[in-house]
Amino acid sequence: MLNMDFSEFVSIDTLTLDWVASPKAGVWRKPLAREDAERGHATSLVKYDAGASFNSHNHPLGEEILVLEGTFSDETGDFHAGTYFRNPMGFIHSPFSKEGCVILVKLHQMNPEDKERKAIETDKAHWQEMENGVKILTMHEFGTEKVQLTDIPAGAGSSLHSHNGGEEIYVIRGKYCDEFGEYGAGFWSRLPHGIEHKPVFIEDSLLWIKSGHLPA
Repeated sequence: MLNMDFSEFVSIDTLTLDWVASPKAGVWRKPLAREDAERGHATSLVKYDAGASFNSHNHPLGEEILVLEGTFSDETGDFHAGTYFRNPMGFIHSPFSKEGCVILVKLHQMNPEDKERKAIETDKAHWQEMENGVKILTMHEFGTEKVQLTDIPAGAGSSLHSHNGGEEIYVIRGKYCDEFGEYGAGFWSRLPHGIEHKPVFIEDSLLWIKSGHLPA
């Protein structure tokens, strides 16, 4: 098990981690939170070498992916960098990448009642523009769970706040700081239910943020 105590604050600079070989040649992983080596709850960065593929499979309790680099593909299409998609429980596919890719992946974490499959090209989607220059794209909501991309200009800040059901943040680009440290591109952080922080943005930043999904 790795980082499975959801009451603890966790922050990892993924750029300092080594890629670990998966059971399939040409597919590599950086585990961030994991229940078991090959099953159950997992949050990881995954890299496909050019031409790498996986056999047909499904994921109990679903699969959630953000494409960070390159193009990730399966029978339903080709998903370029910036695409966010969700494959619910029971969805079967055979993923591959012709040119290679890097993806942020969450497995076995969906509510069984959340059965919507979706794929969003975030560069073509409508972003909500806020008065302070912040832009927000809400990609998914179910119950208390919310998944967003947030584009934040340097110098912006937030009031001290917490999230019921916690929060996960992945820094796609830029840099911010809070009471617990400083986080540049490639940082993944998980803030447990009820913990407060006050982020301040040092550089123009793009964050993937998932909130309201962790146990209280």
